[in-house]
Amino acid sequence: MSATYEYREFSFPRGTSRDSARSVLTEYAEYGKWELARLRLYPDGRRRVWMRRRVMRISRTA
Repeated sequence: MSATYEYREFSFPRGTSRDSARSVLTEYAEYGKWELARLRLYPDGRRRVWMRRRVMRISRTA
């Protein structure tokens, strides 16, 4: 059985500090069980971040 993930994308503008971006991502990781899937840093300073978390499939037992 392969894992199924849901993704969430964040964009941080050029002036966003590394500490503020990290605090936003840490909140999602700790409380929403998200993990970092991909981070893209552009030459102009923008950041795009993709986070993912596993989708839990619940099956009926009765």
